[in-house]
Amino acid sequence: MKLHLANPTGINLITAYGDAFVEVNRERRSSSLILLPDALADWPVASFDGLGHDQLDHLVAYRPALVLLGTGRRHRFPHPDLYRALIAAGIGLEHMDTGAACRTYNILAAEGRAVAAALIVEA
Repeated sequence: MKLHLANPTGINLITAYGDAFVEVNRERRSSSLILLPDALADWPVASFDGLGHDQLDHLVAYRPALVLLGTGRRHRFPHPDLYRALIAAGIGLEHMDTGAACRTYNILAAEGRAVAAALIVEA
């Protein structure tokens, strides 16, 4: 799906997404990523089944108010034990399929919210 957004603020926005890619500021990425309005990083998670404490604990360092976890092509529910570090740091977590996380991220980032998207991109 291609998204048409005006980006006058210069923040990172998702410009398109599909089954095996996410496009950030018109740059296509075919692997999982962490996205914030002012940062973009690779995320070594190949699938939802590969998601562990280390990958979610890493998000605490970014200090977002909310993490949107894109769980891949379908919505899956991570075990609460996996995101214990986020809860302890007072960081909210919402999980949804990656397409929904892309759309939600753009809305919250455009509003100036302290949001991070941790997006699983499945090959």
